[in-house]
Amino acid sequence: MNQEKEDILQYGQGTFHPGFSVDCVIFGFHANQLRVLLLKVKGDDLWALPGGFVFKDEDVEEAAIRVLKSRTGLDNIFLRQFHLFGKPDRSKTSFNAKLLKQRQIPYDENHWFLQRFITLGFYALVDYSSVTPRPDSNSEACEWWDLQQIPALMQDHSQILEKALEALRLQLAYQPIGYNLLAEKFTMPELQKLYETILGKQLDRRNFQRKILAYDILERLDERRSGVAHKAPYLYRFNLEKYQQALEQGLEGGW
Repeated sequence: MNQEKEDILQYGQGTFHPGFSVDCVIFGFHANQLRVLLLKVKGDDLWALPGGFVFKDEDVEEAAIRVLKSRTGLDNIFLRQFHLFGKPDRSKTSFNAKLLKQRQIPYDENHWFLQRFITLGFYALVDYSSVTPRPDSNSEACEWWDLQQIPALMQDHSQILEKALEALRLQLAYQPIGYNLLAEKFTMPELQKLYETILGKQLDRRNFQRKILAYDILERLDERRSGVAHKAPYLYRFNLEKYQQALEQGLEGGW
């Protein structure tokens, strides 16, 4: 049975680990805006983060990778665990019962979907232009949203999103960001704008350039950005070997 095609609310009993799920905050960067991929809940005005349940014989991170691939079509996604969400009332029984009723799925108070769920949060960084958003069986749309225009989210998904953004900002203090979010070739102003968008503040241009170059993870190309009104800036790309080393060994200082 293909769980991506079947209705997991109906066929999930005994298939998934009880009371445990994963939720994924998928970040992309487009038009100088940090965006997040959201699902429109069927029969409701609420939106949701992509997520899913964990098969009983499945590694938790593999479950997150499966969810991400199903919603984006991408492999080899940059993925990080960031928080475990376990408040007793985070899963709203009335909301979940409403979903079961809308799907005409028979249930009683012992239905597996109405029990308490703990969820492990992951955030992912993806190339916006490479994603083909795909809704799941419980949603009617899958779309990108600017962080400044997030719609009403179901249950505690607003808190999960905010916690993911905090974790992403913390990562900037000790690991590089950009390879998974920018095009292969980019300008220094484009990279700075990405950092500013994530941090929610402006950075001094000279200080930013000096610091990011000191990390020795960039290569300046003999090319300039074409079609700009002012002096064309040079293009850069990441040195992938040094970038990976920086991910593993860390960077010094913050922003």
